Amino acid sequence: METHKLFPGKYFISSILEMLEYKAEMTGMMKRRYTMRAGMAGVIVGLLYIGNYTIQAGFESVGVSAEQPEGLLAIGKLLGCAFFGFALVFIYYSKSELLTSNMMIVSIGFYFGRITKTRIVRVLSLCYTGNLLGGLFVALLVVGSSIISPPAMELMVHSADAKLAFVTDGAVGWMDLIVRAILCNFFINLAMLLVYNGAIKDDLMKSVAMIVSVFVFAYLGFEHSVANTVLFLIVGLSEGIAVVPAVMNVIICLIGNFIGGGILIGVYYAYLNDEARYMRKHPELLDPPGQH
Repeated sequence: METHKLFPGKYFISSILEMLEYKAEMTGMMKRRYTMRAGMAGVIVGLLYIGNYTIQAGFESVGVSAEQPEGLLAIGKLLGCAFFGFALVFIYYSKSELLTSNMMIVSIGFYFGRITKTRIVRVLSLCYTGNLLGGLFVALLVVGSSIISPPAMELMVHSADAKLAFVTDGAVGWMDLIVRAILCNFFINLAMLLVYNGAIKDDLMKSVAMIVSVFVFAYLGFEHSVANTVLFLIVGLSEGIAVVPAVMNVIICLIGNFIGGGILIGVYYAYLNDEARYMRKHPELLDPPGQH
């Protein structure tokens, strides 16, 4: 696709709008299949999230009697977060549907008038429902098994408690939570921008971009609405959890994730690459000198 040199992201926008078209069609005519695609994303997040905590718990148990346990814990966190980074790779290549990536896609579509508010709600609600059901499926399976070791479950409970504390701490905690949620989906969709813009041709480099983006949010403690939903389901069914703070956490994360991925990436790059709008104001650029 030929693009004006001032708008190198035109390929990215066209790719996103093409994806939006099939997502909108599937959520209208093939709701069950679309929800199943989203369900697989929830399963992937759940299984790799468990793997993340299991890796960290393994290093923590080794560090109990070590001379420098902090160093081992740091290594465990690095490896666990890197392992969790593969979740986005699996979701992308299995053609599953993740809510946070779709926030960027529908926002770009709305900017260019390709989707209505009603259809946005339909796409995102069906996607989140599928993600939740996939996470619930994993939670139900692991509760009836010994897959999650006691040390790993202890870490998951501790993590869930920390996330709930954002809500119970009042306005300061809410602000902290929403900032973490904004930055989380900013990085997730920044990676997807690199994947969809056509500049990266190699699958390995696409995978690296996705792994790094998830690693950043997991390692720095950013907040992901779907990951939190899955964690709360697993902990809630296994150990019990305060439902109202958990629901509030997810709602705040949804708002923050939408700001980070939908506005700061989606609308931001839609505006930067709105060639038609710019050319209407500068018609002299439609036929640049020397380019006949």
